[in-house]
Amino acid sequence: MSDLSGDEVVVVGGGFGGLSAACYLADAGADVRVVEKNEQVGGRASRLEAEGFKFDMGPSWYLMPDVFERFFAYFGKEPGDYYDLERLDPHYRIFFKDGDRLDVTGNDEEMREKFESYEPGASEAFEEYLETSESHYETAMEKFVYEDRSRLRDWVDLDVMTAAPIGLQLLGSMQGHVEDYFQHPKLQQIMQYTLVFLGGSPKNTPALYNMMSHVDFNLGVYYPEGGIGAVVDGLVELGESMGVTYRTDSEVTEISRRKEGFLVETINGETYNPGQVVVNADYGHAERELLPDHERQYDDDYWEKKTYAPSAFLMYLGVEGDVDPLEHHTLVLPTDWEPHFDDIFEEPGWPDEPAYYLCVPSETDPSVAPEGHSNLFVLVPIASGLHDGDAVREEYREKILADIADNTGVDLRDRIVYEKQFAVSDFGERYNATEGTALGLAHTLRQTALLRPNNRSSAVDGLYFTGSFTTPGVGVPMCLISGEHTAKRLIDDSE
Repeated sequence: MSDLSGDEVVVVGGGFGGLSAACYLADAGADVRVVEKNEQVGGRASRLEAEGFKFDMGPSWYLMPDVFERFFAYFGKEPGDYYDLERLDPHYRIFFKDGDRLDVTGNDEEMREKFESYEPGASEAFEEYLETSESHYETAMEKFVYEDRSRLRDWVDLDVMTAAPIGLQLLGSMQGHVEDYFQHPKLQQIMQYTLVFLGGSPKNTPALYNMMSHVDFNLGVYYPEGGIGAVVDGLVELGESMGVTYRTDSEVTEISRRKEGFLVETINGETYNPGQVVVNADYGHAERELLPDHERQYDDDYWEKKTYAPSAFLMYLGVEGDVDPLEHHTLVLPTDWEPHFDDIFEEPGWPDEPAYYLCVPSETDPSVAPEGHSNLFVLVPIASGLHDGDAVREEYREKILADIADNTGVDLRDRIVYEKQFAVSDFGERYNATEGTALGLAHTLRQTALLRPNNRSSAVDGLYFTGSFTTPGVGVPMCLISGEHTAKRLIDDSE
């Protein structure tokens, strides 16, 4: 990268995209300050500590370890310099609501046998599917993810042409692609559950994302000791070693271009005058609330027509005793989950027969709960923009706790010693999240690759964006890469 010595850059928002961009910019010589609204950096990867329990409030799956290794290697480091990883076995457990139970592991032979038990020929189909998934993953990461292709001209080159088969995968849906391999609905669900992490459904997510099965089955699922918050600490420590400074409890209220650089104002009355600004705050919020009208790229109609990833109903629970047979990662799935996706994307409402996720990090890491207790959080994907007042939350709480008892055999209701809920309005209040989305923009066909908002403002020179709204998209690994893309774009523009 080029030398940015003497350049001052303010990063608005300390999520993974902002923390990543700050490291790359500081490495290039810039004087970088991260200004964060909340009391801690990490964005949606916030931590909640109360009464001896330590919760990751947002991301809890450590996937795509190769992305983290690549990130730290750029700076001559490795993840182990900052946190220890444990590979989970099983990767996760699934409770189907018809009484069936399945452990997903990294043992290929074991998984082939399990698939074959559901459907004749599924063992061979599983192997073929994973071969395709691995091929797509390797090609997509090299040609489309690690390369910043956020402009139309970036797609008109030889590299893209030689990867044309991957591009064609964008034209179909995940549902159609998976149906080419498996007919049994449970096998289809297993190959598609990761779509929840992309903020989409089997019908509206491009088939390209079949590559996530390679991530799931082949690359493995890990746990960083101390939780995802330990990864945030690692990025901060790396940034600090290069001179990045971090200011928390300092919400930015205005960003505007001046003759010389920018004016960045905070709710505390602090002002900064950097030469460039990188925005890691919610893109829609920044455009509509922080920038003057004449410095916006997109009007209100643009944001209102977007498909937002789901929000979530979350319960952080401190529970007396153990919660066997729940695993570190547990999914509870109805035999037909299409109505739940309809309740998110077609006719938004609180799902009657929800699919949901349970995380029990105390199964792996005893330090996150007091002795004799379990740390558990419940995540139910719900539509963004839903009303989530006290009455509907309480009603849904009872529904989910009863559902957990009925379908896993674990009754939590008389053992909860700590509880905090988090839902749509909380995402809006804490993260300024448009429509209260938990993730950003969904990965629909019309919101993938260069069809996502740009990471460089077309309206204001020196203004950049990073995070889950831009390329390459949703998820902690993608946001790490987004930070790299944005930093490189800023540096290239400074040459």
